[in-house]
Amino acid sequence: MSWRGWGDRYPWEFWLLFGGTLVSAIGGSMVWPFLTLYLRQRFPISLTLIASLLTLNAVAGLATTAVAGLVVDRFGRKGAMVAGLVGSGLVLLGMIPATSLLAWAALMAFMGGFGPIYRVGSDAMVADLIEPSRRASAYALLRMMANLGVAIGPAIGGFVVSASYGLAFALGGAAQLFFAWLVLLGARETRPQTPNEPRASPLGGGYAGILRDRPFLAFCGFYTLAGMAYITMMVLLPVYVKEGFGVPEHLYGFIMTTNAAMVVGLQYGITRLASRFRELWVLSAGALFYALGVGSVALGRSFPAFLFSMALLTIGEMLMIPTATTLTANMAPPEARGRYMSIYGLTWGVGFGVGPVIGGILHDRLGPVAIWWGGAGIALVAALGFLGLARRLPAMAPRLEIEID
Repeated sequence: MSWRGWGDRYPWEFWLLFGGTLVSAIGGSMVWPFLTLYLRQRFPISLTLIASLLTLNAVAGLATTAVAGLVVDRFGRKGAMVAGLVGSGLVLLGMIPATSLLAWAALMAFMGGFGPIYRVGSDAMVADLIEPSRRASAYALLRMMANLGVAIGPAIGGFVVSASYGLAFALGGAAQLFFAWLVLLGARETRPQTPNEPRASPLGGGYAGILRDRPFLAFCGFYTLAGMAYITMMVLLPVYVKEGFGVPEHLYGFIMTTNAAMVVGLQYGITRLASRFRELWVLSAGALFYALGVGSVALGRSFPAFLFSMALLTIGEMLMIPTATTLTANMAPPEARGRYMSIYGLTWGVGFGVGPVIGGILHDRLGPVAIWWGGAGIALVAALGFLGLARRLPAMAPRLEIEID
């Protein structure tokens, strides 16, 4: 398909998100892969306590994710997206003068609160804009752009933070504010207009009806377990490889760049291949790759070995994330997309808050290598859970008819 054909395939708002996602991802990924290292160097505290700061981030995210779903369904997508991006940008700028552990606890909580607001709004907007048969390809394209940013960001960030963490915080904050400006000026509101809101929805205006959707909740539960393993590796691997094997920040940045480069180069093709299979089988396979990637870190002793572990994890990521987002979008009634995306978003928040803490406890009590055996076990439970759910609910996965061309 020609570039002109691609331009006609999706509406303007989608392409605005496509470009803005690159800017935001470059800025954010200059900071986040190195944040645990920064906190470890600045404050003489245990890895468990550092991971607890991430739990504050996740707890705040859990609270605002639920509220964001209601707001997005009731008042619209655009305003929530702008608010989330502006808040995230200001928090990154606030990291520059922060010198106390209490200040960092507050910043991590605020960042956790603002991040999901944008995410829920943007996921719902894409579902509004794109018909069901093309949603998997649309989410895959956005992931490719986000990971192109992540490929660029850590490679630059590794050198920037070596000179000045403050500069990295400033660039990251500016990127979020610029994306907010693009959305404010360039996007239209896409919330479906339904009569007699919220009575038009059999789910009502809250979460009670969604919480009775047992297949969806089961999917979210197993996805949370898989996410715990994934985020544990993303958060704790830089500390493990530097403290245990002397891999410096600028070299670790290329491990993250490999993750992102694989997504940029392979995500669309893997999504196309995965669309031929039942979604829950794809999710089970993705969780198995998570287990292999996380578990293999325990056997690694060098930079190439850790790079290989990241490659295995990335294959699982490419299988799981577009499939899970598309499954959520298609299971949700139009008038409840924000709330379904909120519940789906909670899986990330719980995984982010719990996974690294479990890893930190295993590190402090049993030794560094225990992080990876524990993470692999959690991912295997998720893989078996998806497999069991697919066998018990044979009609669930074929609900999606995905078109990718």
